[in-house]
Amino acid sequence: MEPTRHILTSFEDALENLRKDVLMMSSLATRSLDQARKGLFERDEDWCNTVIADDEQIDALEIQVDTEGIDVMLRFHPFASDLRNVIAAMKTSVNIERAADQSVGIARRSRKLIALPHLPETSRIEPLFNTASGMFNDAIKAYADSDLALAETLKMRDKGLDELNRKLAETLTELMPQNPDSIRGFLELIFIARCLERIGDHAKNIAEDVIYAVSVKDIRHIPVAG
Repeated sequence: MEPTRHILTSFEDALENLRKDVLMMSSLATRSLDQARKGLFERDEDWCNTVIADDEQIDALEIQVDTEGIDVMLRFHPFASDLRNVIAAMKTSVNIERAADQSVGIARRSRKLIALPHLPETSRIEPLFNTASGMFNDAIKAYADSDLALAETLKMRDKGLDELNRKLAETLTELMPQNPDSIRGFLELIFIARCLERIGDHAKNIAEDVIYAVSVKDIRHIPVAG
C-alpha cells in the first residue's frame, strides 16, 4: 500500500502547488484592480503605471499554471473530480489573467482622463467598481473554498452589473450633446465601465468552473431567471 500512498501524496502536492499559483495570481489581479481604482478616483498616474507594469508578472504566472497543469495531467493521469480540479485551476488562471488585462485597460483609460479636466461624472462609475470587485473577490473565494453556494450567486450578480453598465452608458451618451467639451472624457468613462463589465464576466466564468468542478453541473448556457 505504501507506493500507492506515495503516488497519491505526490499528486496532492502537485495539485496544491497549482492552486497556490492560481491564488497568487488572484492576489496580484485583485491588487491591480484596487490600484486601478485609486488611479481613476485619486487621479494618480503613478497608480496607473503600477498596474500596467505589474501585468507582466500575472502573465508569467498564467503560463506557469498552464505548464504545471499539463504536467500534472501527463504525470498522474487524474480522472473524475481530480481531473476537474486540475482543469478548473487552469481555466481559472485564464480568467484571472483576462480580468487583470481589463484592469490594465482601466489604468490606460484613467491616464487619459487624468490629462483632461476633472469630470464630476466620474463618481457615477463607483457602483460598477464596487460590484465588479466584489464579484471578482467572491469568485476567487468560491474557488479557494470550493464554495458552491457562493459561486451560484455570481450569475445573477453579473446580470446586475450588465444593467449598471447599460444605464451608465445611456446616461453619459445623453449628456454628450449638452457638454461637448466633455465628450472625450465621457467616452473614456464608458470604456472603463465596459472593462468593469468584462471583469464581472470573468468572475462569472470562474464561478461556473467552480460549480462544474464541485458538482459536475454545467450552467454556462442556462439563462438567468428574471
